[in-house]
Amino acid sequence: MTTIRGAHTRPAHTRPAPAHAHPAAPPPTTAPEDGRTGAGRAFAWLLVVTGAAGVLASWVITLDKFRLLEDPHFTPGCSLNPVVSCGSVMKSEQAVVFGFPNPMLGLVAYGMVVAVGAGLLAGARHRRWFWLGLHAGTLFGVGFCTWLMWQSLYEINALCLWCCLAWTATIVMFWHVTAENVRHGRLPAPHGVRRLLDDLPWVPPVLHLGVVGMLVLTRWWDFWTG
Repeated sequence: MTTIRGAHTRPAHTRPAPAHAHPAAPPPTTAPEDGRTGAGRAFAWLLVVTGAAGVLASWVITLDKFRLLEDPHFTPGCSLNPVVSCGSVMKSEQAVVFGFPNPMLGLVAYGMVVAVGAGLLAGARHRRWFWLGLHAGTLFGVGFCTWLMWQSLYEINALCLWCCLAWTATIVMFWHVTAENVRHGRLPAPHGVRRLLDDLPWVPPVLHLGVVGMLVLTRWWDFWTG
């Protein structure tokens, strides 16, 4: 009797999977069920860089403030002329709005921004209230910096270069946090605004800084051109 070749072979569809094969993973989701979301690396690095710039400016101003308290005749290194005069700004009443030197507040606030950026780089995800809290903090920061700009230009009549660095960092930080929240629907905004912040997020901070630069230029036009 002849034996049919392959009669005892296992059908192809019943053959066991190779030992090295793994079950298919479920498709990734963009947001977990609990509503927490993260951010891209570019945005996270922006927070780290702008926060670090703010910490640097606050640290230098704080050190110079201590030296000025020890020696009333101390002249900070950024006091270059009657307009760019950090010493005049540090001696003003506006420099201690909350009863202590303003840069001490900056050391804490900007340090927190650096920590948030570092956490996002490590993969941290946060709920909507956290993102709105970050936006509120940057809104307070840009509002406070705007008030300090006005005081420097029209009341103190002097500029501090380190303050200008902190102002720039805060403006860039605020607009990018705003754009991030609008893009993800955490903040309501018209379609045109959402599209602008999604496609050209650099436009608002550039325009904002341009306005500040024009105010500085026109305020001391005779000095710059003399």
